[in-house]
Amino acid sequence: IALAAIEAGVDKIRINPGNIGSREKTEAVVRACLERDIPIRIGVNSGSLEKEILAKHGSPTPEALAESALYHASLLEKYDFNDIVISIKASNPYNMILANRILAEKCNYPLHLGVTEAGSKEIGSIKSAVGIGALLCDGIGDTVRVSLTDRPEEEIGAAKSIFNAIGISGQCGMDIVSCPTCGRTKIDLISLVAQFEKRAKEEKITDKPLKVAIMGCVVNGPGEAREADIGIAGGKGEAVLIKKGVIVEKIPEGDVVERLIKEIKNL
Repeated sequence: IALAAIEAGVDKIRINPGNIGSREKTEAVVRACLERDIPIRIGVNSGSLEKEILAKHGSPTPEALAESALYHASLLEKYDFNDIVISIKASNPYNMILANRILAEKCNYPLHLGVTEAGSKEIGSIKSAVGIGALLCDGIGDTVRVSLTDRPEEEIGAAKSIFNAIGISGQCGMDIVSCPTCGRTKIDLISLVAQFEKRAKEEKITDKPLKVAIMGCVVNGPGEAREADIGIAGGKGEAVLIKKGVIVEKIPEGDVVERLIKEIKNL
């Protein structure tokens, strides 16, 4: 199957050389990849560890995962093949983080990050943000995959949200900043944020690389929204519209969402 995929013109092969059979089979795949300048991605997870490594460590520890990945890389290196990408995934974000940190110290191969079998959209996005986000903040990782039990579009959206939260590689779509509410909040901020997110998706403007601030009061709101492209800060039954840190005008609470949508479309 690997050879057929190479012949069909794929951009990358994902194999574990120790699992595809004889040495001759591994060499055949390596030679085909060398001829066509195709990289190989080694994928290791807690359910695919070699019996010897699992027995040595007692369980799929981060050390065991890293050792397995380096073992598979060594099988390719025997054929002078170094166009390698390594992916260590685990359903436990903490183990995934530690395993990739170990790997980053021991090799210079590009690393593909992901929390495998993360679960549904909500819990899976949180797990992925913890695992992928922590490593990216360490400067570790070259490509990512958010794995959710959901539509692929939701996986892409979650990945963009992680990038936005960290602030790397430019802004990947809209970044909504809103406060948790406090005693100074006089408008229904929770409802406003939910309505705005819904309308922004309906109007298909969430891909705009903008920072939108929806703040609860005019005490801290304007200051905290200073770096936003556009936003509002609530008052009693109304809100002030803020553009690039400058208060522009007051608008009724009931008009906040539609006004924000209109202003964003014009940006």
